[in-house]
Amino acid sequence: MAMSCKDGKPGSLDNGKYVRYTPEQVEALERFYHDCPKPSSIRRQQLIRECPILSNIEPKQIKVWFQNRRCREKQRKEASRLQAVNRKLTAMNKLLMEENDRLQKQVSQLVYDNGYFRQHTQNATLTTKDPSCESVVTSGQNHVTPQHPPRDASPAGLLSIAEETLAEFLSKATGTAVEWVQMPGMKPGPDSIGIIAISHGCPGVAARACGLVGLEPTRVAELLKDRPLWFRDCRAVDVLNVLPTASGGTIELLYMQLYAPTTLAPARDFWLLRYTSVLEDGSLVVCERSLKNTQNGPSMPAVQHFVRAEMLPSGYLIRPCEGGGSVIHIVDHMDLEPWSVPEVLRPLYESSTVLAQKTTMAALRQLRQIAQEVSQSNVTGWGRRPAALRALSQRLSRGFNEALNGFTDEGWSMMGNDGMDDVTVLVNSSPDKLMGLNLSFANGFPSVSNAVLCAKASMLLQNVPPAILLRFLREHRSEWADSSIDAYSAAAVKVGPCSLPGSRIGGFGGQVILPLAHTIEHEEFLEVIKLEGIAHSPEDAIMPRDVFLLQLCSGMDENAVGTCAELIFAPIDASFADDAPLLPSGFRIIPLDSGKEASSPNRTLDLASALEIGPAGNKSSNDYLANSGCMRSVMTIAFEFAFESHMQEHVASMARQYVRSIISSVQRVALALSPSHLSSHAGLRTPLGTPEAQTLACWICQSYRLYMGVELLKSSSEGSESILKTLWHHSDAIMCCSLKALPLFTFANQAGLDMLETTLVALQDITLEKIFDDHGRKTLCTEFPQIMQQGFACLQGGICLSSMGRPVSYERTVAWKVLNEEENAHCICFLFINWSFI
Repeated sequence: MAMSCKDGKPGSLDNGKYVRYTPEQVEALERFYHDCPKPSSIRRQQLIRECPILSNIEPKQIKVWFQNRRCREKQRKEASRLQAVNRKLTAMNKLLMEENDRLQKQVSQLVYDNGYFRQHTQNATLTTKDPSCESVVTSGQNHVTPQHPPRDASPAGLLSIAEETLAEFLSKATGTAVEWVQMPGMKPGPDSIGIIAISHGCPGVAARACGLVGLEPTRVAELLKDRPLWFRDCRAVDVLNVLPTASGGTIELLYMQLYAPTTLAPARDFWLLRYTSVLEDGSLVVCERSLKNTQNGPSMPAVQHFVRAEMLPSGYLIRPCEGGGSVIHIVDHMDLEPWSVPEVLRPLYESSTVLAQKTTMAALRQLRQIAQEVSQSNVTGWGRRPAALRALSQRLSRGFNEALNGFTDEGWSMMGNDGMDDVTVLVNSSPDKLMGLNLSFANGFPSVSNAVLCAKASMLLQNVPPAILLRFLREHRSEWADSSIDAYSAAAVKVGPCSLPGSRIGGFGGQVILPLAHTIEHEEFLEVIKLEGIAHSPEDAIMPRDVFLLQLCSGMDENAVGTCAELIFAPIDASFADDAPLLPSGFRIIPLDSGKEASSPNRTLDLASALEIGPAGNKSSNDYLANSGCMRSVMTIAFEFAFESHMQEHVASMARQYVRSIISSVQRVALALSPSHLSSHAGLRTPLGTPEAQTLACWICQSYRLYMGVELLKSSSEGSESILKTLWHHSDAIMCCSLKALPLFTFANQAGLDMLETTLVALQDITLEKIFDDHGRKTLCTEFPQIMQQGFACLQGGICLSSMGRPVSYERTVAWKVLNEEENAHCICFLFINWSFI
C-alpha cells in the first residue's frame, strides 16, 4: 500500500517499499512512457536529471513504475480483446439460439406434414378399393397447372410485389419456408465465417448464411448493393428506375448480367425488383426478386447471347449488434435455367453448394475483409493499400471473364477456325479495349499494338482434384508454359516494338513467387511472379531479362466443397503501377458433381466429344468414379495477346498452337496426378501402390530397425502392401531424397506431402536444401558425414519451408541411410516429428 511521505516531500519513500506519486509526477512519467514504454537504465537516469520533479525518486522505483505501467497496458489490451470476444460469442450464441428455434419449428412442421401424408395415404388406399372412384383417381393425371394472370407493374402494383417479396424473404431467412441443411464441410463457431446452409428439396438452388461483421448496418447494405465489387461473376447492375415509398423505403428496378463461367454455356441476366426498408425493430432489409409476367409498367426484353434466369425472393437482413457491428442473414435463391446448357454442365446450375461458394459466402468474405482493413493498418505489403490490391484482383478477374465471354458489345468478334473447332479465337480492335491497355513506354518506342486477340478452349477432366492440379500449374510453370510466348506477351506492357516468337531461344531461368496479399481465410492469393532469365530475342540470349506477372490464385483448398479453382495472370511492367495495363490469361477449373452422369471412362477428354457419349458408355465410368471417390471438373483456358493488326493471321495461328500445346500438357499432368492411376509412365519414380514403392517402404523400415534398434511402424502385420499402407498414413512426415550432389526428393508419405504442400509429381523437383533455412542447411552439412559413416543422425528441432514458402516448425528430425537388398546405400530418409505450420 502506498503511503504519504513523512518528510512532506512529494514522491519520497515511506518506511515501506512503495511511493505515492503526485499527479504532476504521474503526468511527467506518462508523457515519457508514450515516447518510450521500455526505457533503458541510461534513459531512466536521463529522465530523472531532465525532470526536477522526479529528482527525489530512486531509479529503481522509476523502473518499477514502468514495469507496472506496461503490465497495466497489457492487461487493458487483453481485457479489451476479451470483451470483443465476449461480444462476438454473445452475438453468435444469439444467432445459434435463433437457428435452434427455427429448426424446432421446422421439425414441428415436418412432424405435422408426416402425419398428414400418412393419413392421406391411408385414405387414398381405402378410396382406390371402390371402383366407382376410379375416375377421381385418373382425373388428377390430366391436371393442368393454372396460369397466373399478369401482375400490375404500376407504382402501386410494384409496392404490393415489394411487400410480398419482403414477407417471403423473411420467411426464408428466419422461418421455415425452405428446408435448410448444413453445408458440407462448414461448422459454425466463433472463428468460422458463419452458419452456412443450403436448400433441400426446393425449386431452383438456394443458400443461406448467418454471420457477424464489424461494420454498421448502413455500410453493410451499401457494400452488398454494389454487387460487381464482390461478386466476380457479375458483369453489370444497372438501376433503371427508383421509387420512394411512403414508409421511407426504396423500390429499385434493376437489370443485372452475369458472366458465363465457361465457354460452353451462355451468360445469364435478370430483370429485378429490389426493395430496401427498415423493420420495426430497427433491422435493415434489402430484398430482391425477378419481375415476370407483368403489365402496365416497365419491362426488359430478352437480350441476345443471354439466358433470362429467375431470382426468387432473396436478400439481406441486417441487424445492429450490441457493442458495434452487425448480424447479417443472407439468402440467395435462383433458378438458373439449367436446360440451356449441355447435360454434362448441368450440375453447375443445379448445385446449391456452388451457389453458396460463389455468391453467399463471397458476400460474407467481402464484408469480413473490409471490416478487418478498417480495424487494422491501411498499408500492406509492397506499400499498397488494401483497396488498391482488391481493385487489382478485381481487374484480373473481370478481364479474364470478359475475354472468356467475348461479348460483341465490348468489341469482340470471332475469327474463322483452321479446320478444327477445339480452340476459339476472338479479336477485339475497339478503342475502349486499347485505351484500357494504356500502351506507352518510357524507352522512346511508341505502342504499335492496335488489337487484342483471345484464344480459348474448354476440356473435361476426371479423377484429378482441381486444387491439386491448380497447385501444380502454379508451382511448375515451366511444365506447360513457353518462355518465348511469355516474353512476347510481356513486350506489350514492357518494351516495344515486339516480334512474333519463333524457335525457342532460351528457356526459363527460374520462377520466383513474391506474395503480395491474401484474403482472411487464405482462399485467394495475389502475388507477383518473377520469371528469371527469359531470352526472347537474339539480344536477350546474350543478357536474358526478367519478366514479371501479376497473378491471382484461388481455390487451392482441397477440402472446400464446390469451390472453383482459378489461376489468372497478366504481364506487368517492373514499375507495377496501380493503373498498370492488364491483359489477363489463365485457367479456371470448376468441379462437377460426381454423383451426376459421368461422360467417359477416359481421364481427360475434349468436352465436345463428351457430349456425344450415350448412356451405354457411362456405366463403367460411374462405377470407376464411385470406386475412386474422385470427381469430374471442367477446365477453361483463355489467353490474350496484343498485336499489330496486319499480323492477325500469324498471331491467331500462334495462339491456337499454344493453347493446344497447353491442353496437351494439362492432359499429361492430369493423368500423372490422378490418384487412381499413378504409374511409371506418368513420370513418377516411386508411385504409390507399385512394386517399386512397396519395396522402398520395406527398405525404409528395415534400415530404420538396423540403425535405431526399434521399429519405425507400430503395426506388426507382414506383407509389403501392408507396410506401404501403414507408412503412407504415418502421422509424422517421412520423405526420401537421392544421394546426389544436389539431393532431390524421390518419395514422401501423405504427411510429408502435406508438410511440403506438394504432390508426388511435383515432389521430384524439390531439392533438399530448398526446404531448410540457413541454420538448417549448416546443421545438415555438419551432420551429413555422420549419416554416411554411422548410418543415422538425430537433428535438433527447427524451422523449414514448404514448397509454397510457408514456415513449418518441427520438434526434431531423424535421418538414416536406406539400404537396398545388396546393402548398398539407396537414398537418405528423413523423419520430421511433430511438425506444424506456423
